[in-house]
Amino acid sequence: MKILYPILLICLITACKQPSVVTEKNSVITYPQKKSQTKAVRITFLTNSVVKVEASASKEFDDTKSLIEVPAPDQVSFKTTENDSVVELATSKLLVKVSKQTGEISYFKPDGSPVIHEPENEGRLFEPVSVDGVDAYSLQQQFITPKDEALYGLGQHQADEINYKGKNEELFQYNTKVSVPFIVSTKNYGILWDNYSLTRFGDSRPYDNINSLSLYNNEGKKGGLTATYIDDRNTDHVFTTRTESTIDYENLETITDFPDNFKFNRAEITWEGDMEATENGIYRFLCYYAGYTRSWIDGELQFDKWRTSWNPSVAKFNVNMKKGEKHHIKLEWIPDGGVSYIGLKVLSPVDPERQNNISFYSEMGKNIRYYVITGESIDDVISGYRKITGKAQVMPKWAMGFWQSRERYKTQDELLNTLKTFREKHIPIDNIVQDWSYWPVDQWGSHNFDLKRFPDAAGMNKAVHDMHARIMISVWPKFYINTDHFKAFDEQGWMYRQAVKDSIRDWIPPGYIGSFYDAYNPDARQLFWDQIKTKLYSKGFDAWWLDATEPDIQSNASIAYRKKLMNPTALGPSTQYFNAYALMNAKGIYEGQRSLGNNNRIFILTRSGFAGIQRYGAATWSGDIGTCWEDMKAQIPAGINFAMAGLPYWTMDIGGFSVQKRFERAKEGSEDMDEWRELNTRWFQFGAFVPLFRVHGQFPYREMFNLAPEDHPAYQSMLYYDKLRYRLMPYIYSMTGWTYLKDYTLMRGLAMDFAEDSSVYNIGDQYMFGPSLLVAPVYQYKARSRTVYLPESKGWYNLYNGKFEKGGRQIEAAAPYERMPLYVKAGSIIPFGPEIEYTGQKPADPITLFVYAGDNATFDLYEDEGTNYNYEKGAYSVITFNWNNDEGILTIGSRKGSFNGMLKERIFNVVIITEQNSVELYAMNPDIKKVTYAGEPVNVRLK
Repeated sequence: MKILYPILLICLITACKQPSVVTEKNSVITYPQKKSQTKAVRITFLTNSVVKVEASASKEFDDTKSLIEVPAPDQVSFKTTENDSVVELATSKLLVKVSKQTGEISYFKPDGSPVIHEPENEGRLFEPVSVDGVDAYSLQQQFITPKDEALYGLGQHQADEINYKGKNEELFQYNTKVSVPFIVSTKNYGILWDNYSLTRFGDSRPYDNINSLSLYNNEGKKGGLTATYIDDRNTDHVFTTRTESTIDYENLETITDFPDNFKFNRAEITWEGDMEATENGIYRFLCYYAGYTRSWIDGELQFDKWRTSWNPSVAKFNVNMKKGEKHHIKLEWIPDGGVSYIGLKVLSPVDPERQNNISFYSEMGKNIRYYVITGESIDDVISGYRKITGKAQVMPKWAMGFWQSRERYKTQDELLNTLKTFREKHIPIDNIVQDWSYWPVDQWGSHNFDLKRFPDAAGMNKAVHDMHARIMISVWPKFYINTDHFKAFDEQGWMYRQAVKDSIRDWIPPGYIGSFYDAYNPDARQLFWDQIKTKLYSKGFDAWWLDATEPDIQSNASIAYRKKLMNPTALGPSTQYFNAYALMNAKGIYEGQRSLGNNNRIFILTRSGFAGIQRYGAATWSGDIGTCWEDMKAQIPAGINFAMAGLPYWTMDIGGFSVQKRFERAKEGSEDMDEWRELNTRWFQFGAFVPLFRVHGQFPYREMFNLAPEDHPAYQSMLYYDKLRYRLMPYIYSMTGWTYLKDYTLMRGLAMDFAEDSSVYNIGDQYMFGPSLLVAPVYQYKARSRTVYLPESKGWYNLYNGKFEKGGRQIEAAAPYERMPLYVKAGSIIPFGPEIEYTGQKPADPITLFVYAGDNATFDLYEDEGTNYNYEKGAYSVITFNWNNDEGILTIGSRKGSFNGMLKERIFNVVIITEQNSVELYAMNPDIKKVTYAGEPVNVRLK
């Protein structure tokens, strides 16, 4: 017994000790043996190439249902092996290694080549926080990533940045800013960060006030910059001069620090002096601005921008500084009328290697949760993202046509007469929009119409439909306290009360009190839809414009107060759920309308968004951007990165929403009028080649016939591109089908298709629209050419004249007033439909197939019933075109699938464009080959 007892004791201890590795269905849990903040790591395979990672500061996991993840598929087959130090989990597509000592994770391709890995020390951080009695953590996760990659995604931001490698971005929702915590690499992996609180990509620190530098005024005295306040720039009258150690007037709280009684209407303020670094390295500056703002460092202009006073934007610039070295700084600011907002912040240097790695930090969460997605291409990675977060639907065909809107149509006669004018002038259009304030002035949220201005909304909609168009209406999650709808929410406790408690009045004279409903509550979402269904859907509206879904309960409030205004949510503190309001709001509308069972395809346009919103039939637009060239330019990388964040449907206010006063006052024949028309023309050209083609903005009115006379080049150009969009509808609508069938992305950063050409990595002013069209918008006033990089390929063709250009080089492309550079990749097939004035006017027959030779090509022509969900049951057709470049044969494949109304016989006119045989787009080509097609394969020899 003396020998047996110790053996039994050892056995009992061993049996009770928790194993370091536990396997359960698709998951493996590792309990790190080394003392660290991480107490447990759970790896779950969602597909062969997608893995979910959860890390906990305790041995328990937060199993609260993710807001962004859709239900997991069936069990994934994977192999687990382990030794004393590492657990290895392998599928056919992905190898994951977990350190049993630290919980550090490394990711590899099946052949063992590395993808990314977590740092061994301090790569994962948990900082305890308690908010509203809820205990959680501030969280950070870092990844060591390839040095030679480029990174894209993160949603839609306004600092004119394309490649996020080595950059920082604060992820929160704001008018013109849409944050999506997903990043994709040219090394064919992506990381989706599953957290809904304020998040920082890159540097985890918030930007600091500039007094983190040593500041000197114009007299060389240490302590701050010289701030000169001119209250009348016509006379240069100086109201006051003072030394300021910070420039922090970014919100309604901080603007109280401006000088008392200072008048902003004709003001100009400058801050000037020297700044001295406290350490060596790159300092990263962020200027938050409204009005006309310029900044110089050592006399070199860093930026020159404008935004309307009530909707600021951001500018970023970097300065490489040495410790003890002074640099002259000047910030010049002309407020846009009344009180505006401005701030200048800075981040001190970090180690360059650390800066170039990936880091996500979030304010609040129960544990770390993220997904690693791998593939053979960026398209593969985005497909994996949609497997996690949900498929994008095929948008209704009419939604891919032209949308006309203005700040609002004030009466139903205005709206109907506008649409009637489009039809009389034979300008293609599918959709017209009724924006806000159709309700009685004191009844926001009632969804009632002011009967003096809109006496018969149902009749208005019928008239729109009779003119072969659709109508979208603006619906806010906002309710005045006197409305029955507010009371219905409030009596259930489903209304955010802080705005009411604080008597916040909006900007509608004399100012009304209201608030937003809690979209995180499923019963509140149902009530919101029931109100919309009763008051609006019953009247025949076709689509929903969900405005202010950040939620923007009070514009220009600090983030801290914004969180108070939407607190608490039904799920927990607003700090924890700050970024996902738009997702929940869209969910309610989508699920509500689909529950009706009438099979009408849903269209939602929302000002904010989040990961997964694509599964709710939602598109996002870039908010109330300004009417200026720099805002137009910034929309190009904003749209690209939004699309590369996995969300396929994006649009913007063509021409910009908020108008500079000089354009409001522009007279015929003036320079301002010339610039106004050219700005709108260039923006319209660009807008014809984004997923959704939509004009919107404040006065002056934005209809092309209100922008310029019919014989003006502005009008002629806009009409040309409107018609071109409709001629390209077989190409465009096919891509909407691909978004559903193969998780396609319409608006494509160049790295998606030319990842092997590193020259494209930092190009943010060009993109591919679909597989074939290279789009190069013109964003400078009076520019009549622009530099275009043609990526490495078998060559490129000018879309308009068919002229061939070699790839892998820059060219100076012609850009006359009426035209924007557009190029077609060699090895392309573009289906070109008949001229139509709305998408449902007639079937796409005949279709001209433009074959751009030089490489093999394929194109899948997708068609369906256009307005319903029968495609989900297989009611669609696909005809595949294959071009064999060596043999000179185009094969029109057998038709797959069918649907009601499908053309059983049709005509394809085939045209080939080669390096030696250029063809103008609209030329009457004598070499056209006419093919009658009845669904069986046809070979067409073209050379």
